[in-house]
Amino acid sequence: MWRLWLCLLAGAAQAQDLSLPAGAERSFQTVRDPGAYDLPTGPWTVDGLPTTRVEGRIEVEAWRLPGSSQTPFQLVQPLRDTLEDSGFEILLDCAARACGGFDFRFATLVLPAPEMFVSLTDYHFVSARAPEGAVSILASRDRSRGYVQIIRAGSAPPSATKPAAPALPLAAPGDLGDVAKGLELAGHAVLRDVEFASGSTRLGDGAIPSLDAIATYLKSNPARRVLLVGHTDATGSLDANRKVSLARAQAAVAYLRAQGVPAEQLSAEGAGYMAPVASNLTPEGREANRRVEAVLLSTE
Repeated sequence: MWRLWLCLLAGAAQAQDLSLPAGAERSFQTVRDPGAYDLPTGPWTVDGLPTTRVEGRIEVEAWRLPGSSQTPFQLVQPLRDTLEDSGFEILLDCAARACGGFDFRFATLVLPAPEMFVSLTDYHFVSARAPEGAVSILASRDRSRGYVQIIRAGSAPPSATKPAAPALPLAAPGDLGDVAKGLELAGHAVLRDVEFASGSTRLGDGAIPSLDAIATYLKSNPARRVLLVGHTDATGSLDANRKVSLARAQAAVAYLRAQGVPAEQLSAEGAGYMAPVASNLTPEGREANRRVEAVLLSTE
């Protein structure tokens, strides 16, 4: 049996054994130390997703279960019980619709495919917290396999003796060090100089410093892969905005390819208007929502 060893510093500060079913295959693992994670504490509402910020060591793992017939609930429940038995307070335990469906899934951290797959109508999510740290578990499935994502936040490994430094803020995206820092520490960076007019998918003429910085970063780190995610304001239908947001991400990918970045280091997705960073009620907010973000997929 494959086992996910999750170090929970609750109670006697001993490692707890969260066991996944036989045949589970780990598809992704990364650590940010220091880092930060917005832990969901309630379902999505019209006011957005309630979260609490957890800083410190952030570990993200994804697991696949080929041939599994277990439902997302069945995958999550034993892990949830282990957390509760270890003294963790369960903050949120919900299935897809109760969590908030599409809105919830795109408002929280989810690894993109192929590392993680989430059916918008069939997933289960649990978040839990103890004084020393927090854990979230997300499970879903497709026709042939199950998927589990586990995020551990705020707990240092048992051998650590030095306290975690505070999470470093992201600076303006024009400098290579700042963009690389965002990708390496936070796992993503908003590219605020990649701008689009409403409904447009065309990049402006001339150099774009943040994309130039990413090109330099990826060419210097050939083992890294980056996902470009396009976003829109809330003008128009969801289907149309998904297409526009994907085209915006693809425009950023095309720019990077023109800078000599290999295709295998790049991918593109579109989130439409489902992950705003500002109010869509003002021109300034809509402009801020028309953006592209870079997400670090792999460090191996």
